[in-house]
Amino acid sequence: MTIETENVPYELRDLTRRARVVLWDFDGPICRLFAGHSAERVAGDLVSWLESRGLHGLLTDAERESLDPHVVLRAVDRRHPGSDLVAELEERLTQEELRAATSAMPTPYADPLIRTWTAVGSRLAVTTNNSPRVVRKYLASRGLVDCFAPHIYGRTQELRHLKPDPHCLNRALHAMGVAPGDALMIGDTPSDHEAAGRAGVPFLGYARNGRKAKLLRAAGADVVLGSLEPLLHLLRH
Repeated sequence: MTIETENVPYELRDLTRRARVVLWDFDGPICRLFAGHSAERVAGDLVSWLESRGLHGLLTDAERESLDPHVVLRAVDRRHPGSDLVAELEERLTQEELRAATSAMPTPYADPLIRTWTAVGSRLAVTTNNSPRVVRKYLASRGLVDCFAPHIYGRTQELRHLKPDPHCLNRALHAMGVAPGDALMIGDTPSDHEAAGRAGVPFLGYARNGRKAKLLRAAGADVVLGSLEPLLHLLRH
């Protein structure tokens, strides 16, 4: 569907016009990392691995049943911060993400949008809770590394810095020498929105379905796109 520029909300034009730097979340706006490699199964495998080590009681029932690998990782880190156990669990998740990257599905219009934004002179960074090794692997497979490198800021073993903590956004802003108000973050979760707010960075929501859109709007996101196409159209005209 072609969307005429004059029909694009003023807020979207304003957000893009002011953005000297664009901070992208990875899993969602750039690709669906677990499109062919279930995140729920990965979370289940991490729980099973903990239980095989006699650590069943480390997680609450809600954490065990969350089906979200990052919930499992954070839960263990809260109880054993900085431990070898956390380091090993984080590396296991990274290996699963690396496997998932081979079957990740590009988000529609993301590749041309990234190339176009680079071509018109904006600088791009990735600010994600995924491993930076995974981001580099995926971007390399799409020929997009040069659009972002060296500004790829992802999960470290300091798990308290995962979004909604703004740590990775602040790292990007500092390294790129840009004020928060001159940046824009594109994210697809309430934690992305919160991290952007805490960093003082304007936020653009991307939601590939109605459920995600509802969550972003409930979190306070003012501008939420169901497709990146109008953004691409805006930059090209």
